[in-house]
Amino acid sequence: MATTALPLHPIPHRKLPPPTAGPSLRKLCKEGDLREALRLLAARSPTTEHYGWVLDLVAARRAAAEGRQVHARAVATGALRDDNEDGGGFLATKLLFMYGKCGRLADARRLFDDMPARTVFSWNALIGAYLSSGCAGEAVGVYRAMRAAGAAPDGCTLASVLKACGAEGEWRCGSEVHGVAVKGGLDRSTLVANALVGMYAKCGVLDSALRVFEWMREDGRDVASWNSAISGCVQNGMFLEALDLFRRMQSAGFSMNSYTTVGVLQVCAELAQLNHGRELHAALLKCGAEFNIQCNALLVMYARCGRVDSALRVFREIDDKDNISWNSMLSCYVQNGLYSEAINFLGEMVQNGFEPDHACIVSLSSALGHLGRLINGREVHAYAIKQRLDSDIQVANTLMDMYMKCYSVECSARVFDKMRIKDHISWTTIIACYAQSFRYSEAIKKFRAAQKEGIKVDPMVMGSILEVCSGLKSISLLKQVHSYAIRNGLLDLVLKNRIIDIYGECGEICYALHMFEMLEKKDIVTWTSMINCYANNGLLNEAVALFGKIQNAGIQPDSVALVSILGAIAGLSSLTKGKEVHGFLIRGKFPMEGAVVSSLVDMYSGCGSLNYALKVFDKVQCRDIVLWTAMINATGMHGHGKQAIDIFKRMLETGISPDHISFLALLYACSHSKLVEEGKYYLDMMVSKYRLQPWQEHYACVVDLLGRSGQTEEAYKFIKSMPVEPKSVVWCALLGACRVHKNHELAVVATDKLLELEPDNPGNYVLVSNVFAEMGKWNNVKEVRTRMTERGLRKDPACSWIEIGNNVHTFTARDHSHKDSQAIHLKLAEITEKLRKEGGYVEDTSFVLHDVSEEEKIDLLHRHSERLAIAFGLISSTSGAPLRITKNLRVCGDCHEFTKLASKLFDREIVVRDANRFHHFSGGCCSCGDFW
Repeated sequence: MATTALPLHPIPHRKLPPPTAGPSLRKLCKEGDLREALRLLAARSPTTEHYGWVLDLVAARRAAAEGRQVHARAVATGALRDDNEDGGGFLATKLLFMYGKCGRLADARRLFDDMPARTVFSWNALIGAYLSSGCAGEAVGVYRAMRAAGAAPDGCTLASVLKACGAEGEWRCGSEVHGVAVKGGLDRSTLVANALVGMYAKCGVLDSALRVFEWMREDGRDVASWNSAISGCVQNGMFLEALDLFRRMQSAGFSMNSYTTVGVLQVCAELAQLNHGRELHAALLKCGAEFNIQCNALLVMYARCGRVDSALRVFREIDDKDNISWNSMLSCYVQNGLYSEAINFLGEMVQNGFEPDHACIVSLSSALGHLGRLINGREVHAYAIKQRLDSDIQVANTLMDMYMKCYSVECSARVFDKMRIKDHISWTTIIACYAQSFRYSEAIKKFRAAQKEGIKVDPMVMGSILEVCSGLKSISLLKQVHSYAIRNGLLDLVLKNRIIDIYGECGEICYALHMFEMLEKKDIVTWTSMINCYANNGLLNEAVALFGKIQNAGIQPDSVALVSILGAIAGLSSLTKGKEVHGFLIRGKFPMEGAVVSSLVDMYSGCGSLNYALKVFDKVQCRDIVLWTAMINATGMHGHGKQAIDIFKRMLETGISPDHISFLALLYACSHSKLVEEGKYYLDMMVSKYRLQPWQEHYACVVDLLGRSGQTEEAYKFIKSMPVEPKSVVWCALLGACRVHKNHELAVVATDKLLELEPDNPGNYVLVSNVFAEMGKWNNVKEVRTRMTERGLRKDPACSWIEIGNNVHTFTARDHSHKDSQAIHLKLAEITEKLRKEGGYVEDTSFVLHDVSEEEKIDLLHRHSERLAIAFGLISSTSGAPLRITKNLRVCGDCHEFTKLASKLFDREIVVRDANRFHHFSGGCCSCGDFW
């Protein structure tokens, strides 16, 4: 019997599971047992809902391989096809969500493109996939495709797109989405409104963010709304506004969560609001919050407020310390200058199993840089290389800075050269490294290379390039940099002040003054820069005059400005002005310590009042080496060499070790007081006991000491025995001694050396010319002066000044410019005649170094600038008042004798400060003992 074969139709997929499959699978997914859930899914005939449970677990675990298995099973069983036909794409959307969470964008996109129909949930899933994978731009692109396809977005769509716009900084696109939300009435949704606040805040349009927040109804705001607004203010540096929002949030009855806490603690850290931070800490303790994120934020807040003890207490109370906890505590030590403690803390970190990461390397390198520990810094660098952390740009930048602080320019440059990616900080650091290491040409090359790389030049880079201008004393380069900064709008007040400084350093007073006068807003640094500019270029009257203008401008001088003013007053020898500033210091309750008190001592000694200098010195309880050195120098300048040595010994008894400067002051004191053996002894002490390598100036002091005491040949032998090649300052000292003691043969040797070493120093030519003049070699004098003229060099004219009342009166040789000139010259003639008759004064014309007649030489002596100052002083001051005169050159022997006799016959103390030292004339004698 024949049988007929019947066609077999495919059996439709049955969606009914066994009664026990559902609950059992759901329980496994809730418990997170992915392996058993997959096994059960494979053993049964699952529904779309079952697939959904398992895919949610796969997404949570980011288990991409297992997700592909589930996808394959859904395709093989026809579940995905049936879902697309009957279920509206529920399973496909779940798969999209899973791929997005697992970062499998290509799989997600492929699945999305194969979907026959797409719902808003499908679009949202793809947008979310791109967003969670950091592809915000692509997320926005999917949104645009969705709109082009005619699909209507919902609140979730807009919230995701707004987040993407914020991440990309696309506030214009975000504004378009805002318009869509308003048209669709979705802006009333708390989810969308919060996203709008966050988007505008991240794009830096904070006013729009706050406007959206204020438009939200009171009942429409949740904690996330307040957090978004607070976070936006923090991100845009509006910390006070953030604090105000937090107070309003509390008043509205909202409880803070961890995000609120972190944001407000950041505000407290930025504003150094320690009390508010403590209040928040107390609130957290009351509610029993123990989240690490909050504890770490507390730690950072205490660190920024300088409370290392409180930060450490919070750190110790964290039970489960994570990397952020350890790194925050390490950073706390570094931020507060506790570099050694930071190094010790690293040991504790390692003992507790913490492996240093890039943040740890950054803090550690910074600490080692400040400590100058190069060897340890190299060890950290080696560790970073082994762990492949050196490729991190922040680590590399910090290593560069560490090497720079350890004066290892080559290592810093090698780190820079090996960096594959260099940011603005990298270029800024390497330019600063070269500039601060006096390698100016390399700094300029790197600056030009940075410009070619398109690196934006900012005030920080300009500051380094200005250091190059300062180091090179290049006015042409400075003008170029100044012009560049103006064209590019880079000049802030700090840079303007620095430019004034450098114009002053380069001797361009007019440029400095022009810039100073152009500044509408001047701070105390501006005024101080201009004062220094005047003072460093010899315009001492102008420098002192600015002090009064500072006060008239309503600006309170600080200690730095006052130190500069005192320096100018010391150079001007204006005791009256010095006392005014001292009174200002007392009234302003400035602490008498450090540079201020040292400058006072210098000022009083420079004004010829050693007694006042000693009084200031004696009142100071804690004396540093600068103050001791200032007092040693003061006594030495006034010819009290023995007293200078006593002060030096007292300094040693306090346990302070002398440095190069203190030994230099001491040797000057020995030189001025003819203490030959003492000078030799202290030079030997400097080298043998304190291991200090003498400078050229130390050797010059000893040469001057030997030479002026008449031992010119010994001085020459000393020069030949020097372990270093003698420079001009040494030969200048020998030449001066040879001139005094008429050692013409040795003077010629010194002359040749001096002009060879410094052919452009006019002072050297004048000294050489004077030596030849004393020798009567007028042809040589003419030749030297011709060489000066050919080189464009000019001799500084002899100048003396005297302070009468609040005014300083200046005189030059043969001066007739003073308003009382006639009376002054008549008085001078009267003084000279009295000295001849009663004191036996006879002019010593050997001090006139001009080839003229004897009568003309006498006339030239009578008109020396210090004699005019003495005559004016006797006319203008009260009887018995001391006369204080300053001269820019060394006083000649005849004027020295003249002044001695004047002090006796007119019963006046006359204090003369010349280019070398002080002379106190009284009763016909001088404190120098005729040794100068």
